[in-house]
Amino acid sequence: MSLNSLDPQLIRNFLGKLSAHIVVALVALVAIGGATRVMEAGLACPDWPLCYGSFFPKGQMNLKVFLEWFHRLDAFFVGIAISLQFILSLLYKYFLPRWLPLFNGFILLLIVLQGGLGALTVIDLLPSIVVVSHMLFALTLVALMSGLTQILLSPNGIESPLWWKFLSRSSLVIVIAQSLIGSRMATTWGAQSCVNNGINCKLLEMHRISAFPVLIAVLIFVFTCILLGGWFRSQWPWLLFLLTLLGMQIFLGIFSVNLGLNEPLVRVAHQLIASLLVAFLSALSCRGPNRKPVIYRQKLQNNSLEVCHG
Repeated sequence: MSLNSLDPQLIRNFLGKLSAHIVVALVALVAIGGATRVMEAGLACPDWPLCYGSFFPKGQMNLKVFLEWFHRLDAFFVGIAISLQFILSLLYKYFLPRWLPLFNGFILLLIVLQGGLGALTVIDLLPSIVVVSHMLFALTLVALMSGLTQILLSPNGIESPLWWKFLSRSSLVIVIAQSLIGSRMATTWGAQSCVNNGINCKLLEMHRISAFPVLIAVLIFVFTCILLGGWFRSQWPWLLFLLTLLGMQIFLGIFSVNLGLNEPLVRVAHQLIASLLVAFLSALSCRGPNRKPVIYRQKLQNNSLEVCHG
């Protein structure tokens, strides 16, 4: 089959679906990473990239080793998928937007750097600043891939107005910042010290306070869409889902503290919802009204000659 016979829309749809699968894998990767941290399994595999010197440490397998091993395995497959996406965008660059191969190359660079940070967390025995940077790269990858998926699968969309981009992306940045504060708090054991001993409460208080800007930013975005009506109001199912995620995140945060941070599943769910908020806000920020099909109506004209009487 020659390149000229390929359908550009099919290529774009395939890459869009591949991007969507990568987003799911990245969100799962963040959740598994959260479970690894909560279960204190970050050093369960003492070496890197192998685990106890082998790809599958059968003789050493337990819950902690499994979490760390599976986290690396998921990261490996994400890296393979992103590499494939980059290669395909180069092969079919004549059928795709000019910026796409360069963008995918940047994504590939980020995943390589993310792998390097993952190695440092093991080699340097989980330094807080490296773990927080690891989280920053992970959420950035989620945001970029989610936005890319929306663009690829909605090629006929009209560019959204500036206020839509500003409000959605401002909310996105604030959510990521709040997640990083939570990551810093967790990796320095600040929350446990505050809840259990009443000391080192600065980061926990900062995490609580930063929840208010997130709530305000999302509410402003949602109510602006409702007030303006039209296409923006028609997005109410997605806006309602966004509010649901935000409500769940606030509830899980409060519930986790009230439980004394002793319920791993609640803390993992808290991190999972944070990554879903990032993915969803990024997708919404790249969403725009669909172009209405142009209907050409044939005008009926009476070409018959009138009878002239002279």
